[in-house]
Amino acid sequence: MDEAMEALKVVMLTLLAGLMIPLGGVIAQFENVRPHWLEQEFRHFVIAFGGGALLAAVALVLVPQGSKELSIPATVAWFSLGSVALMALDIVLTRNGSPASQLAATLSDYLPEALALGAVMASGASGSNGALLLALLIALQNLPEGFNSFREINDTGMSTGKLLTAFFFLPLLGPVAGLLGYFVFADYPSVTAAVMLFAAGGILYLVFQDIAPQAKLERHWSPPLGAVAGFLLGLVGHLLLH
Repeated sequence: MDEAMEALKVVMLTLLAGLMIPLGGVIAQFENVRPHWLEQEFRHFVIAFGGGALLAAVALVLVPQGSKELSIPATVAWFSLGSVALMALDIVLTRNGSPASQLAATLSDYLPEALALGAVMASGASGSNGALLLALLIALQNLPEGFNSFREINDTGMSTGKLLTAFFFLPLLGPVAGLLGYFVFADYPSVTAAVMLFAAGGILYLVFQDIAPQAKLERHWSPPLGAVAGFLLGLVGHLLLH
């Protein structure tokens, strides 16, 4: 019974954190700031904020947790493999005319962290508080990332209804990853570590290849502060976890 309740907690925490992705899409749909220059600056600020949150996930969660379980050569190998794999995905998306880099980065962040959440929950009562804080951190990261992903894809002319419907299915992936972490990967910490490092390498590639360039706005200097704010958000979450 206790195991079933713990598994249910994993499902609920990962699902609620994942629902921030479509919520970000809903906000992006109705986001409309005037005058036009302020709308542009706000949008670039949010893009930078999402990039900063992703960097925080890499620097404060994925790499530290992943590297604890692996040797230095293995850490370097998995991190490098992740960056090369996401580069290949980026090339495929570009050739197909699909600007889904932000969404790829979001899922590369959300799913490994959901897996880690399940593994943390399986560690016993001491892991419950850590899992709760990790879920909060994932949720706070997913909101701006969902906003940016929706705007990035919606700008291509894709139907808003279809896009929102797709976004509402994405959170279902989180509980799957969380339950895998709880029932399977908790017994194989080195595998969990490899997944986290693989994701970290891919996220870092996408941040500098696609997300950071979009955050720049000529003759406006406040959007980069969004990256600082996003990183600080991750830093606060990290300090709470530790």
